[in-house]
Amino acid sequence: MTTIQGISQFSKNLFQTAVTIGTFDGVHLGHRKILERLTNNAKKNGLKSTVLTFFPHPRMVLQKDTDIKLLNTLDEKIQILESIGLDYLIIHPFTKDFSRLSATEFVRDILVNSLKTKKIIIGYDHRFGRNRNANIQDLIAFGNTLDFDVEEIPAQEIDEVSVSSTKIRNALLDGDITTANSYLNYPYMLTGTIKRGKGLGKQFGFPTANLHIPEDYKLIPKNGVYVVKSTIDGTEYFGMMNIGFNPTVSGKEKSIEVNFFDFEGNLYDKKLQVSLLHRIRDEHKFDSIEELQEQLKQDRVQSLLLISK
Repeated sequence: MTTIQGISQFSKNLFQTAVTIGTFDGVHLGHRKILERLTNNAKKNGLKSTVLTFFPHPRMVLQKDTDIKLLNTLDEKIQILESIGLDYLIIHPFTKDFSRLSATEFVRDILVNSLKTKKIIIGYDHRFGRNRNANIQDLIAFGNTLDFDVEEIPAQEIDEVSVSSTKIRNALLDGDITTANSYLNYPYMLTGTIKRGKGLGKQFGFPTANLHIPEDYKLIPKNGVYVVKSTIDGTEYFGMMNIGFNPTVSGKEKSIEVNFFDFEGNLYDKKLQVSLLHRIRDEHKFDSIEELQEQLKQDRVQSLLLISK
């Protein structure tokens, strides 16, 4: 997959494309129905499968007071889309000026003249153009005039999996990692850099890596203890992760701390991706450090049992 920043960087290409459009936050099961149809159709008709997506998320630009949290950082989305087998991913900057393009300007200038679209595969509820005032019927009419085909993914196909990014966000905020992962069809991930903490975990016999995520729009699941896995220098390691404030030691700031099993090494300043497999409990304030240590031992046993299943 070739990733291109901005439509203008793509327009010099001469080949024709099969295109789908969307934010694809989470790249969940519902999205994959569209993307799989796109790649299959492109191969069948000698076209290049192309996804047009936007960053920042349109709601971040058009609704300044929004506190929307996204399931993927931009790098994570690129990583997931790359695994699907697309030819091209175009990430176009979403601005207020771009949002003011009329439906005619968007279809003529972007889809036809820049992307050389011959096929558009889109969900039944897709809307586009200024104020999102055009729908799939308008797109079909444009196609008849401007010589491209429109394939609609009907409601019943998408609704079969009953998935939406909103449902996944709500599940994560409720701590329901099992439901979220089943809708995503992959373990929810957190990606960041390991920074130095206070070193308290090491004193307790459970040294932790402190994960710093710079993207403030990334959704962090409900506080608590999770079973996780990461690949470090080509080797897969499991561990347990705490999201929260460490109330037993009077923590003031929220942190994400991972205790890897059977790992020895220095992770400081390394970029790390952590996959969340299970959630085992809420974060608690214990009456003593000894009680916390005993609970951590129990968490480790429970984590290893879940890993072994």
